[in-house]
Amino acid sequence: MKQIQWFPGHMFKSLREIKEKLKLMDIVYILLDARIPYSSMNPNVLEIVGVKPTLLLFNKIDLADHNQTKRWTKYYEEQGFYTLEIDAQSGKNVSMIYEKSLEILSDKIARQKSKGMQQQAIRAMIMGIPNVGKSTLINQMTKTKATKTGNKPGVTKAQQWVKINDQFELLDTPGVLWPKFDLEQVGYSLAITGAIKDTILPIDDVVYHAVEHLKQYYPKQLMERYELTSLDKEFIEILDEIGKRRGALLKGNEIDYERVYSILLTDIRNKHLGGLTFDRYDKLISISR
Repeated sequence: MKQIQWFPGHMFKSLREIKEKLKLMDIVYILLDARIPYSSMNPNVLEIVGVKPTLLLFNKIDLADHNQTKRWTKYYEEQGFYTLEIDAQSGKNVSMIYEKSLEILSDKIARQKSKGMQQQAIRAMIMGIPNVGKSTLINQMTKTKATKTGNKPGVTKAQQWVKINDQFELLDTPGVLWPKFDLEQVGYSLAITGAIKDTILPIDDVVYHAVEHLKQYYPKQLMERYELTSLDKEFIEILDEIGKRRGALLKGNEIDYERVYSILLTDIRNKHLGGLTFDRYDKLISISR
């Protein structure tokens, strides 16, 4: 894979502003996409956060492979992080974020009380890569349209404070990727799930990696969704079969591959093939070590 330039100037600015505001925070929330819990963890953010109490929020758990999610949460907990599985879209477990924060900060709160200090509002910073669901989560927590939302990366452009209640304040930050990645798999995982724009990587390469992943780890879902006769075929043959079954045809009954690409990626991102995880624990941990 060629080196991809996806780190515009505003991301450098965002990282600098995050570092400046961090000292004001009691706790940091890092929002991860449960389908790609390795690829959606920005190593630059981890360096900045340091020893600040950090809660990893595994978002979009309804779109992910439950067994893989459990392996990843265990892995991060062993690294010293707190974790919580949520779904910002439906609101699942969102109400537990404040309770979990109180638990994490219990020692600090106890020290304040022992000194006769009144408990102050918890100040939290929420971070994550583009399109991971930060705005949706905040809107769910406030029950309002406090922030803009969208299904395209880069909706939030600047930091903004959001008051959840008298005891809870959030600082929302723009989604920040990193300048480059060391593993090819990271780039494709981000592309398959829509964390980066579809124009950044060649769409045929992205779909190829998605299909190969489905063939290896989710063959039943792939065959059932597209009524395939066999997976013992070349990539292009599978695309041809999907195109014919879905009527993705040009004049002369030629396959409209662009439509087939769109069908596959849309189905993956909207759970039409069930819960999928593209960062496989065993594979990525062994490679990254």
